[in-house]
Amino acid sequence: MRVLVLSSTFPSSTQPTRGVFVRERIRRLGKRCEVVVVAPVPWFPLNRWIRRERATVPAVEHQEGLTVYHPRFFSLPRYGKFMDGAFYYLSLLAFTRRLRRTFPFEIIDAHFAFPDGLAATLLAKTFSCPVVVTLRGTIVRLSGYPLHRPQLRWVLRQADRVTAVSESLAGVAVGLGLPRERVRVIPNGVDTRKFMPMDRTQARRLAGLPEDRKILLTVAGIYEGKGQHTVVEILPALREKYPDLLYVMVGNSRPGEQYRRRLTETIWRLGLNDHVLVAGPQPHADLVRWFSAADVSVLATQSEGWPNVLLESLACGTPAVATRVGGTSEIVRDGQDGILVPYGDPGALGQAMSRALDTPWDRNALVKRARAFDWADSVDYALDELNQALKRTR
Repeated sequence: MRVLVLSSTFPSSTQPTRGVFVRERIRRLGKRCEVVVVAPVPWFPLNRWIRRERATVPAVEHQEGLTVYHPRFFSLPRYGKFMDGAFYYLSLLAFTRRLRRTFPFEIIDAHFAFPDGLAATLLAKTFSCPVVVTLRGTIVRLSGYPLHRPQLRWVLRQADRVTAVSESLAGVAVGLGLPRERVRVIPNGVDTRKFMPMDRTQARRLAGLPEDRKILLTVAGIYEGKGQHTVVEILPALREKYPDLLYVMVGNSRPGEQYRRRLTETIWRLGLNDHVLVAGPQPHADLVRWFSAADVSVLATQSEGWPNVLLESLACGTPAVATRVGGTSEIVRDGQDGILVPYGDPGALGQAMSRALDTPWDRNALVKRARAFDWADSVDYALDELNQALKRTR
């Protein structure tokens, strides 16, 4: 089987941590069939100011056995984003025609319903091949936008097969009119050979963290929806009980956003300079030391599809405090693997972090929970969906 994978959320040499969860599945899929990845980069005439770091993404890369192309697609900023799917398709049409001469793909595997799923479905109709669309977290937000909602409905109706990485996302698809039997849930996995418990002292030394402090950790993009500011604002109250508390943020900021600046101002205003560390983005392979170094990982996020960082935390034996949104409750069992709280309740979040820091967690039980989610199973199910779509077309 020759599979064309389409996803604009995919790692590159300039953004190595972007969409790692997509590559983790695709690189394993690439061992079972022929795969070429097309990971387009949004382009606009003012990109040199708007997306400065993306301008240097190479046209083609080779990543862990995968050939990854990065063609540009025209993308209007801000209020024109609802047109991304159509521009994505039009921008890639000639490129895909050329690619098919050397790689005659039989099926398109699209990750994220929009803009990737819309463009992939249009390309599949153009080239008379089937398409499988995998739903991930962004559909939660986009399904509430009046200009995106009808486009999402059309993608779900037209795709040959639809999968979702969590039951919560399958519910969003049903809310858009897709019969439940038409969407298959295929959770992401975790690589337990890469993510496993380390000695905490050793992990802290490798990460450059103090060995004698209580450490809270958030691994996520640093932008408002991930909720780091909520944790920062709770820290003064937590410091009364844990004077040596240190909150560590690992992740990259979004270009063009002012959130990081506002976050820094809040840290200064609350006098938390010695209690907050913004470590920035870290290589995915090194996250094991950060998770192992932490006492508790925290994800105060507004919405999620399937947050793999929670699985990776548990695989390292570190409990998680997370907001009960999207697929978080499908990973973290409240009271067993960590603590879940309602989104938008700082009081509950603060109490949960305090309780998590005081609880003597069974690290082996946390690791066992993570091992229930194996990438091998995810790839088996994904391959079955691709085969079913091909069989239906033939």
